[in-house]
Amino acid sequence: SSTKVNGSARFVIEGEGANTIFKVDDVGDIYAWKTLDREEKSIYHLRAQIFDKITNKQLEPTSEFEIKLNDVNDNAPRFTHSIYNGSVKEMSKPGTTVLQVIAVDPDDSSVSGHARVTYSIIKGGENFHIDLDTGIITSSNILDREQQKTYELVVKAKDMPGYEGGFSSTASVIITLEDINDNAATFTKKHYTISVLEDKPIRSEAGMLQIEDKDEPQNTNPMFSFVKRDFRDLFDVVSDNITKNAIIVLKQPLDYEKVKMYTMEVEVTEITTVPPGKREVQGNTRAMVFLNVLDVDEPPVFQRPSYFFSIFENASLGTHVGTVSAEDPDEAQKIVRYSINGGNVVTINKDSGSIKTSNNLDREMNAWHNITITAVEDGPGGKESTVSMFLKVLDINDNSPILDYENDLFVCANARPGKVIKTIAASDKDEMTTGQKISFYLDHAHSNFSLVDNHDNTANITLKQGGFNPDEKKTYFLPVVISDNGRPQLISTYTLNIVVCGCDANEIYSCTGDYAKTGVSGHALAVILLCIVVLVITLLIAMRRNIKKDSLATLGKSSGEIHEQLVSYDEEGGGEMDTNGYDVSVLNSARHNSMRPRPEAQPGPCLYATVQKPAAKGEMAVMIEVKKDEADHDRDGIPYDTLHIYGYEGSESLAGSLSSLESASSDSDLDYDFLNDWGPRFNTLAELY
Repeated sequence: SSTKVNGSARFVIEGEGANTIFKVDDVGDIYAWKTLDREEKSIYHLRAQIFDKITNKQLEPTSEFEIKLNDVNDNAPRFTHSIYNGSVKEMSKPGTTVLQVIAVDPDDSSVSGHARVTYSIIKGGENFHIDLDTGIITSSNILDREQQKTYELVVKAKDMPGYEGGFSSTASVIITLEDINDNAATFTKKHYTISVLEDKPIRSEAGMLQIEDKDEPQNTNPMFSFVKRDFRDLFDVVSDNITKNAIIVLKQPLDYEKVKMYTMEVEVTEITTVPPGKREVQGNTRAMVFLNVLDVDEPPVFQRPSYFFSIFENASLGTHVGTVSAEDPDEAQKIVRYSINGGNVVTINKDSGSIKTSNNLDREMNAWHNITITAVEDGPGGKESTVSMFLKVLDINDNSPILDYENDLFVCANARPGKVIKTIAASDKDEMTTGQKISFYLDHAHSNFSLVDNHDNTANITLKQGGFNPDEKKTYFLPVVISDNGRPQLISTYTLNIVVCGCDANEIYSCTGDYAKTGVSGHALAVILLCIVVLVITLLIAMRRNIKKDSLATLGKSSGEIHEQLVSYDEEGGGEMDTNGYDVSVLNSARHNSMRPRPEAQPGPCLYATVQKPAAKGEMAVMIEVKKDEADHDRDGIPYDTLHIYGYEGSESLAGSLSSLESASSDSDLDYDFLNDWGPRFNTLAELY
């Protein structure tokens, strides 16, 4: 300061460490009151002021200054890790880098030697070298993992290079050698003995040959082979995925009775990273294997894996089919017995294995028979085995051809000559092999129809002459003969009915007799059903009224009398056509006959009638006789004879209405005029409605 300082001045400092680390006295000297460490803080920034002690007036402007600490070598270098781990592959060339160690000195690097670090190996440096300045560690020799796996080093870092003084520190370095496949696998023994059962399954392990390899498992890749090729078809030798040992595998089944022991030589080889000749293989690369086959009680063995026999159908019982044979493969050569499991078409001789028929064989029912035959060793606990036998039933011509269509045929009355009426087909249950066919022909010539064989098991029925008159003849009979060409030849005869029908322009058949017209509309069918319902209701009403009348008549009869009663029903039927089946004049006379009481009868409302037997034995007459006979011989019924005569007569019957109830049909709003267009069969129905 330019101001002259005297005893009246007072000094004041402010800033980093003021009045704590640093203090100023009355004359302006600054002192350090604590130990200073440059590595913690190297520069302090402060401000200084001067005041008059009396007036407390600042004598000079505030001035700034800094205090800088000078470095001394008071810190040792420090490694970033206390223990370093590194690795290098075995057999690496000298000079291969392993790892780098790093040490840091916190002293001022601007001061010569204070922060400069140098490296050295103070322990285990026989096989490694460390760079003095960088700390990179390299190998100095070729190393073998199989001799030593790990190496432990101690490295030192020191400052003030070139001076005996200074500070230093140490760290540990562990170096591991990585394995490579540099050693070949060898057998642990020169001779191996293996025992295996003869029933060992194929592709299973027969035995194991142990090996040794100094390399780690991931670098052990042995390959095995038989020195001689004699056993390569029987056995295979492979490496186990985990242990790498040699595994002998069966490729074919063993048979103690044929070969009891196998002697083979196995060789092991391995490709390594060491060039051939650089390292001599130590150990057994070949080994002798003695494989003993152990005997097992085996089941009988059939001469064939399966049997196939054939026989003609309908062969007589006891016909020889074939013979099966099985033997005990063991040295004991036990006797073998045979049996059949299921099936009743053949039998087998338990001693010889001869098979004969025991039932009739029909190829058309079953052309193949699958039979299981069992062979079992004689004696307790005998082993057994089975074999399949396939029996084919050969065909003989024992079935006549069959016509596939036997329904009636229809032909239009106005059909032209040459018209194909129907193509008929035939089949044969016998085996239709190549060349087998069915022939068609007529039993005798027909003037109206012809039969043309199509030579494909079908034939056409063709019209020779046209212009039929349905009123003269409605049905023609056509005798058709079909035959096969088997030995012996079989023939079938069929008679086909050909019905003549009226046809419209679209050849829609309109047949009379028992054949109804096709194509009736739904409306017409509904009308027919309605008519049937009305008739049924009318019949039920009439029956109910007659039952009431019968009950009244029964009340007036004496219990000791036997009466005959005629109950008539006026039930309408199909019309005038029914008159052909029964002489209704008899019923008519019965209806108009005067009803008179019998002299011995008690007064009552009972009616009696005398019925004369009709001359013609029609259906109605037979029914009357049956009913009367049943009533006369019914011992359990009440002592009354009730004769129910069912005369289904129409409105135009000669007897007229047989009903005394005079039942009337109900009126309907429907228009039934279309019934007049249905033809003569529906004339009666049209008049009723």
